[in-house]
Amino acid sequence: MAFFVGSYPPSMPTDATGGYLALYNNRDNPANTDFPPTVGVEFDSFRNFGWDPTDTNCHIGVNVNSIRSMEYTALPDGIFNGFMSAKVSYDAQTATLSATLRFDDSPGQITYAVSANVDLRKAGLPQDAAVGFSASIADLIEQHKILLWSFDSTMSDSKTKNRGLIAGLVSAGIFVLLVIASWLGYRNCLKRKGIASRGAKTPLDQDMDNEFEKGVGPRRFRYNKLSRATRGFSDDEKLGEGGFGAVYRGFLQDQGLHVAIKRVSKTSSQGRREYIAEVTIIGRLRHRNLVQLVGWCHKADELLLVYKLMTNGSLDAHLYNSTEVLTWATRYQIILGMGSALTYLHQEWEQCVVHRDIKPSNVMLDSSFNAKLGDFGLARLVNHSSGAHTTTTLAGTKGYMDPAYAVTIRASAQTDVYSFGVVLLEIACGRRPVDPQEEESKVLLVEWVWGLYGRDALLDAADARLDGDMDEREMECALVTGLWCVHPDYGFRPSIRQAMSVLQFEAPLPELPPERPMAVYAPPHGGYRSSYTLTDWEFRRRRTLVHK
Repeated sequence: MAFFVGSYPPSMPTDATGGYLALYNNRDNPANTDFPPTVGVEFDSFRNFGWDPTDTNCHIGVNVNSIRSMEYTALPDGIFNGFMSAKVSYDAQTATLSATLRFDDSPGQITYAVSANVDLRKAGLPQDAAVGFSASIADLIEQHKILLWSFDSTMSDSKTKNRGLIAGLVSAGIFVLLVIASWLGYRNCLKRKGIASRGAKTPLDQDMDNEFEKGVGPRRFRYNKLSRATRGFSDDEKLGEGGFGAVYRGFLQDQGLHVAIKRVSKTSSQGRREYIAEVTIIGRLRHRNLVQLVGWCHKADELLLVYKLMTNGSLDAHLYNSTEVLTWATRYQIILGMGSALTYLHQEWEQCVVHRDIKPSNVMLDSSFNAKLGDFGLARLVNHSSGAHTTTTLAGTKGYMDPAYAVTIRASAQTDVYSFGVVLLEIACGRRPVDPQEEESKVLLVEWVWGLYGRDALLDAADARLDGDMDEREMECALVTGLWCVHPDYGFRPSIRQAMSVLQFEAPLPELPPERPMAVYAPPHGGYRSSYTLTDWEFRRRRTLVHK
């Protein structure tokens, strides 16, 4: 990303994507003729061959009308991670532009600086200039957050008061406090290059060691014991691998217990946060439909989570098994188990637990095919109050993520209800939320099922592999409740308790519009709301209710 001073009104050059920071046009492209005057200070996280310094992957640099830094300071690889503060200042008397960058998370608050001789007038900047920030990504992923910034200017000569911004930059200081996080793509790049990332690590909670030592519950294990249980974390014992690490089968001989041990990747700072969330949240939860956390271990860079082994693996594996079809009776049992777990998390525990990643691969099945919700690495706690939510970084899985949450980045119980609705439709239909291999009308599961509902052909959505061997009342209930949970207006969605009342036939099916409303979500200044377009059916129905 970059701080810049440029032409007003600001506009992005036509050929400034990716490594050009959305700021400078590519001068090596003969088709480009527009090069608006721009002076910038770049905080560069990735070396682009052709214009970036060759001796470093990260740098801060001063750029004048070009993506090539006229002066720069090299930074250690992977250092752009965590909280930082930066100061950019310009002294017109000495024509010096300087910048300092402090890494607030680092011990001793490490600071780097760069300065260059820059005459803003000779650079071509107009008196009416834009001041701001720009950023871009290409094939790799990163996230930037500017938490606070301010601009201050001190005039050194009263005769220059009408000279506009350029004169106003005399001894001016621009202060920026920013966060750069979620360097997923960058870390993958470092792995490919064999570079050890020095990203700031999330400190482990010092109270974690004894938080669960009292009474029953999860306990701390020695690393050597878990290593023996998995035969040295042998590949033969590996059950699977995800973004934050691998899961191994193990056997604790002294307890006679088969376990699944998640080994968090040493290079994943997000994995460390997931580890802390798992221990501090799921470790305190007790419910028959939650995966049981047996214990944990953290020693040096090793972070291990120990769960009771679910002998039938994940719902995902059974739902798409090409040889054995999961029976409808078992599917409905799983639906009720998931709903029971979410009811406990949302309404029955001391705080509301928002899971944020409800999907079939996080629903584990025991030997009797009872559902056990697991993987609480993305979970957050909110208070039990109407509209309570937590503002977080965006997390979850495409296809299961609430569109409102994707826009507002505010997770609430309704975020989980949406995901639960998607999983209901997936279980009933035997189809993934997004399937590019299907014909156009069936690619998006929610849209397809809603269309069938509007044509009074809802049961046509049932998984064809069931071959009609199902309870039609339960199938209809699962499909309608699923649509209710994914309604675009989260004010129209049920709570998990309301959804369970319908699924257990304690309440009638809700009346839904025959066409899915089109929603527009916006994060307003004072709250969290959505607006959506009423279908003709809804308009007529509401008008009728008003007249009545």
